[in-house]
Amino acid sequence: MALERIDKLLSSTGRWSRKEVRELVRQGRVLADGRPALRPEEKLDPSAVSFTVDGIPVDCAPFVYVMLHKPAGLLSATEDRLQSTVLDLLPEELRRRGLFPVGRLDKDTTGLLLLTDDGSLAHRLLSPKKHVDKVYRAEVEGRVDEEDVRALAAGLELGDGLRCLPAVLEPLGDGSVCLVTLREGKYHQVKRMLAARGKPVTALHRLSMGPLALDEGLKPGNWRFLTPQERAELWGLEQTI
Repeated sequence: MALERIDKLLSSTGRWSRKEVRELVRQGRVLADGRPALRPEEKLDPSAVSFTVDGIPVDCAPFVYVMLHKPAGLLSATEDRLQSTVLDLLPEELRRRGLFPVGRLDKDTTGLLLLTDDGSLAHRLLSPKKHVDKVYRAEVEGRVDEEDVRALAAGLELGDGLRCLPAVLEPLGDGSVCLVTLREGKYHQVKRMLAARGKPVTALHRLSMGPLALDEGLKPGNWRFLTPQERAELWGLEQTI
């Protein structure tokens, strides 16, 4: 990997500006492999050097991956002049990274949302040609039945002429709750498909996207970084889809 300046590496994490990094180095608070960094312009290999600031390890990986349990009431957008967005749930240092949501959940839809600055992975996860499974739990008016299961499996044609790819519908309990698995992500697709079957959605929650499943320990509005295993699974998906 190419050598990078220390001030560039640390500022790329979004936690500090380059000016702030230079001051941290001057104060001797930045260690590279356990030794004080001497100059902010010193070039090192980020894949071979471990950094700490004030004794706390700093991950200088090129991309950031965040799992968010999206609550209702927020837009899946990077910014909006009038309404709050999912990015408002993150600390300032992460917002500086330029993170964006991978795909959109409706304002009233909850559940798994991946935030990253890795445009290449986002494209692969969202491309219709890649057919990445997305699983939702839907609560509906009425009860879904076997006719609905067969209709979604055959691929619905909606009122505006949109032909949906085959989807998996799994009724739960008495059928007022169901799981829907999509391999595409058209506008309001789950809601539109079930409404077309006479079963309007009253609540929608995304459980998973590809190999990534929502952490059951995350409360609505909370987030965490992906684990090394989760990142590896996504990177593996990126190579195979």
